[in-house]
Amino acid sequence: MTQADTPRTETSARPLVEVRGLRVGFGRGGEQLAVKDVSFDLYPGRCLAIVGESGSGKSVTSRSLIGLPGRGARVSAERLRINGRDVLGQSERAWRALRGRTIGYVLQDALVSLDPLKSVGSEVTEGLFVHGAVRRADRPARAAALLRRVGVPDPEVKARQLPHELSGGQRQRALIAAALALDPEILIADEPTTALDATIQAQVLALLDDIRARGKTLVLISHDLAVVARMADEVLIMRHGEVVEHGPAAEVFREPRHPYTRALIDAVPSAHSRGTRLAPADATRFHAASSTLAAAARAAVPAGPETAPLLAADGLVKSFRRPDGSVATVVRDVSFTVGRGEALGIVGESGSGKSTVARLVLALETPDAGGVRLAGQPWSALTEARRRPRRRDISVVYQDPLSHFDPRWTVERLIADALPPGGDGRARVGELLDLVGLPETFRARRPLELSGGQRQRAAIARAIAPGARLIVCDEPVSALDVSIQAQVLDLLADLRDELGVSYLFISHDLGVVHHLCDRVLVLKAGQVVEQGSSDEVFLNPRHPYTRELVAAVPRLGSGRAA
Repeated sequence: MTQADTPRTETSARPLVEVRGLRVGFGRGGEQLAVKDVSFDLYPGRCLAIVGESGSGKSVTSRSLIGLPGRGARVSAERLRINGRDVLGQSERAWRALRGRTIGYVLQDALVSLDPLKSVGSEVTEGLFVHGAVRRADRPARAAALLRRVGVPDPEVKARQLPHELSGGQRQRALIAAALALDPEILIADEPTTALDATIQAQVLALLDDIRARGKTLVLISHDLAVVARMADEVLIMRHGEVVEHGPAAEVFREPRHPYTRALIDAVPSAHSRGTRLAPADATRFHAASSTLAAAARAAVPAGPETAPLLAADGLVKSFRRPDGSVATVVRDVSFTVGRGEALGIVGESGSGKSTVARLVLALETPDAGGVRLAGQPWSALTEARRRPRRRDISVVYQDPLSHFDPRWTVERLIADALPPGGDGRARVGELLDLVGLPETFRARRPLELSGGQRQRAAIARAIAPGARLIVCDEPVSALDVSIQAQVLDLLADLRDELGVSYLFISHDLGVVHHLCDRVLVLKAGQVVEQGSSDEVFLNPRHPYTRELVAAVPRLGSGRAA
């Protein structure tokens, strides 16, 4: 199907949005095209999903619909109409009138998109207040109601907190609540479930379904093909700024025509992909590059008896004080081990204590009770001065890379800073960039000049750099499109198999965990409710909560695209 052959829909309604020949360029004269001749229509009550890898142009395309394509962008089109009105070249004032009321936008990066100095409630109701739809005195009640609508627990409390006091999933839900505040006709959701666990993701998708059932139009931008299959009426596959496939979701997923679409579908991790490589056979640079890292990794083996687990956590307890003075216990008597060369997955809903457990393992938090041992030796019980020489034994990949990078540093400096002493640092940085799929030209870029997926790849390169034997992965592939995710998961498997690297792998994506991890720990409200081998936990779950998690996961071959 060519771009000009935009699929016909089953409705006879006039499209809310008409896009023909959209082109978006950057640089002097706009000659660097990020979007090339893209066309589609948006109809009431229907969902168009835009899928593609980082840098494919999907976010630039969607942001052009709200007049925010990016600094220095030049937008042209044969036709760009919203509600029958030509919006090409209209003033910023006219765009502001459309944003919020006509078109809502859910941004991808929750921590960066929320003002760190404003309460969550103020952010959620900002659009209402600006458009004169709520009085100042009524904002707290409206904020709590909107947060409750998208499944945020204790909404009255969360509305008074600052963004950093919420988990990643709760921040993402706050962004969705803000976008829904004015009940817009069109909702553009840029990776709206990226940071959400399976049960909350199911709630948000049900909410989006309800919005569509009320005649609203949904544009979904996502790298999660299972979510796309669950939600979309039409799918638009983009690569390098161009549309390579466009059609009804059921047809695209059942009989993909373009090789790129087929490769995306084949790269989705699941129980069936366990033990196999996800990336195409010609993606050999990941496997080949890992051998050069062997010396650094072996040099970082922690001292201790070989029979001891690489990591042992025993009876971990951690509490925090809430803003109202009460105490919340977020980790309750959690124990587990990670063997040498083993991957242990930790799953659970947002706020279940997963990330706090990771911080306890990294000795960034001190447990109230219990402790952590590394290779049979004390770890959490050490003073920071005694712990510092062993910090290179453990690396970490965070969920939110931008919040952990110095925005002034280049990618090269960020990676070189984590390298062990000695050797040709510049050459090793180049190898690591190639390892995670970033071009050599990215050396001089800074974090804000990277897409979400590109930042996460830089974070993974930094984590690999010291040659640590244990890598704590807190949602390490949540921001990556499926093809790059496949390559990174293959890389992690290579490092484990060849070098004996171990992982404590935290993720809301049960398919990713089942594919990569040997064992799984299920957390709920800070407690371990189930643990065992990946097959045991995911294929024959015993605890009701685990069964709920597994049942909530969208899958290719089900839903609207089935």
